[in-house]
Amino acid sequence: MTIDLDKLVQEMTGWRRDLHAHPEFGFEETRTSAFVAAKLREFGLDDVAEGVGGTGVVGTLTRGSGNRAIALRADMDALRIAEQSEFSHRSGNPGVMHACGHDGHTAMLLGAAKLLAEEGGFDGTVRFVFQPAEEWGRGALAMLADGLMERFPFEEIYGLHNAPKLQVGKFQTRTGPIMSAEDNFEIVLTGVGGHAARPHVGNETLVAACALVTSLQTIVSRRLSPAEIAVVSVTELITDGTRNALPGQARILGDARSFHPEVSADIEAQMRVISEGIARAYNVEQSVSYTREFVPLLNQPAQTEAALEAARNALGPENVSVVSEPFTGSEDFARFLAHVPGCFSFVGNGDSAPLHNPRYDFNDEGLIHGARFHAEIVRRRLTLG
Repeated sequence: MTIDLDKLVQEMTGWRRDLHAHPEFGFEETRTSAFVAAKLREFGLDDVAEGVGGTGVVGTLTRGSGNRAIALRADMDALRIAEQSEFSHRSGNPGVMHACGHDGHTAMLLGAAKLLAEEGGFDGTVRFVFQPAEEWGRGALAMLADGLMERFPFEEIYGLHNAPKLQVGKFQTRTGPIMSAEDNFEIVLTGVGGHAARPHVGNETLVAACALVTSLQTIVSRRLSPAEIAVVSVTELITDGTRNALPGQARILGDARSFHPEVSADIEAQMRVISEGIARAYNVEQSVSYTREFVPLLNQPAQTEAALEAARNALGPENVSVVSEPFTGSEDFARFLAHVPGCFSFVGNGDSAPLHNPRYDFNDEGLIHGARFHAEIVRRRLTLG
């Protein structure tokens, strides 16, 4: 049986806009999960498991007698951002919106599930993994902790993300590092605050904090090899001072990005050295909290080549390219690659607003391309006969 692709596009567009109008933050995706599970059951999947890792859903579809299984993954969560668009399908949940396109990722994978359920064309098992809480790097770990690999075993995994400014219908990926680790840090400086007119009486922390913010920029520019890609960004400077009072405490928060664990370790080590030195120079106390929220996403060669070949067949070879440099954004999909090989790729979202922007919207013209890629990689990796 051959599915009507025009009708499938209309259905996916309706699903996507419904999901966009009802966004839910990580681990709160109860309506979204119920929607996904209902659709998978409607398509006739062999098994649909809900509540995996809290609000995750895993659908299973088997055809033929093959004993191999692969997984396709989509993320479902939205962001705590107030939407500023006037779309008819704009968010109905104040302060929460699909500003990263996870509504589109979910709709694309649902479309692939329906296409494969109706057309088949593969020999083996597909796991459709709908993940919660990607945005804050906890959903994949929660699904894995809930026995994802043991309950729904698979040998490879593939995922997609939309890319604003990349033309709709285009596809990009690369072998090796493609998305970075994300480390978070908080540095607290503690001194003695006081009157703004008498700075010599205490040991205020604002000048020390400003010096520290500037010095942290030397980690990448002077303390790491120029051959390494890394970013250290201070995003907040918070004090307990006011207009006429010097602060006795200053908090410096931010994040760091890198592609190798040893670089992450070097960043932390240098941050501690610099913080200690600045604190001594300004006669204040210091403490550093450094956490690793996302690990680097490293595509494996065989699976990347398979993804490129599948995309060339589904989208046309002229629309497929190997991206030359990795992206410094982070992606929770990387957690799955600690267990099985796989590949993460990008599909074009056209001339949309940037990701995490209050005016962003997923481009529905891209839905069919994602669905066709998902179906093609299944048929390529679970070959008939």
